[in-house]
Amino acid sequence: MKVLVIGAGGREHALAWSLARSRRVEGVWCAPGNPGTAAVATNLAITPSDPGSLIEAADTLGVSLTVVGPEQPLADGIVDAFQARSLPIFGPTQAAARIESSKAFAKSLLTAAGVAQPRYGVFAEVGPARAFVDVLGGRCVVKADGIAAGKGAIVCPDAAASVRAIDDLLRARTFGEAGARITIEELLDGDEISAMAIVDGEDVVPLLLAQDHKRIGDGDTGPNTGGMGAITPLPEGRYPAAAAIADAILRPTAAALARAGTPFRGVLYAGLMITDAGPKVLEFNARFGDPEAQALLALLDVDLADLLVAATTGDLRGATLRWRPGAAVSVVAASAGYPERAPEPCAITGLEAAAAEPDALVFQAGTARRDGALLATGGRVLSVVGRGPDGHAARDRAYAALDRIRFSGAQVRRDIGLRALGATAPATRRERTNEVAH
Repeated sequence: MKVLVIGAGGREHALAWSLARSRRVEGVWCAPGNPGTAAVATNLAITPSDPGSLIEAADTLGVSLTVVGPEQPLADGIVDAFQARSLPIFGPTQAAARIESSKAFAKSLLTAAGVAQPRYGVFAEVGPARAFVDVLGGRCVVKADGIAAGKGAIVCPDAAASVRAIDDLLRARTFGEAGARITIEELLDGDEISAMAIVDGEDVVPLLLAQDHKRIGDGDTGPNTGGMGAITPLPEGRYPAAAAIADAILRPTAAALARAGTPFRGVLYAGLMITDAGPKVLEFNARFGDPEAQALLALLDVDLADLLVAATTGDLRGATLRWRPGAAVSVVAASAGYPERAPEPCAITGLEAAAAEPDALVFQAGTARRDGALLATGGRVLSVVGRGPDGHAARDRAYAALDRIRFSGAQVRRDIGLRALGATAPATRRERTNEVAH
């Protein structure tokens, strides 16, 4: 079979890499892809926002399955467009993808399904929004209702910060029309984790639990990003079991979507806070997380193409997953100024040496090749994955590979995975000051 992967980031590189290893896949194409995907697939100069050209390419190439990586094409209805042409595509319809593209829709759905979530309110005007902040005692999370590239959530430790966030979104429109409506929810204490499952409209097959690291700096400091690294699986005993979370959250949510007439097929992703009262849903995504996907796919020990085809055709019943023993840790190297400003392109070196490290994988995201040189051009530039017999070993291997890579102004968190492992912050000055990648 032939497969088309839509997207250009590290998640899409990981998907293309995994699909290219399938026994049944004879060719992979990426639209538009990046220099990393070019090593495992054929890149097509088509953007994810051009469904007509993507449909034409899939039809012309005889593609058996299209896999959508990023959220925006799903929100724009690319799955509906492919289905109208009877072209198989993995991902939810536009109506089902509202679970990510509208936080207000997701929260209403969770209420109907009886799934635990924080107290919240939905607002389009500043006055009522500020009044609700007082109801919550000042501490809250202010979120753009629409898609904001993973950066539309502002954690507010007090009332003054909450008011600033409300003004930024509703008045200054920091996130454009995505912030024309906002949700405000109580700020929960606990550990945040990612729970994903492959869903075929009815059946739900949970993946390993993971923990993403959203803030730019060590110790969860600085602004939110699209994700600076992840660890999977999570240690048993410290977190609920994946099966229990699937039963309490993912299956009821999938059932609620089906009852609403919008059955979900694709990856259902729940961002959860593990509180003293149990797990509560912070957000839903309608696709693989990034950088969680890179770590998960590094451990997946079944044919990804078989799994995605089964979900697309509504045939997941009885499906079971196998995983490589051990753990995986993905660490992102981001550009200078991320997430607040666009970077100046700069040369990257050391990728070959990094990929040659034992049990290491390097997935490219914000890169481009110009005049024979590989350049860092985007916010999140690379995702380096280490695999090992446990989380500590996986961390060591990820950072050993990352230490081989150089580009100007690189930002790297040195504490990826430590919270899940119950460990303290890195001990050496070299790690604390991010001197390795620069």
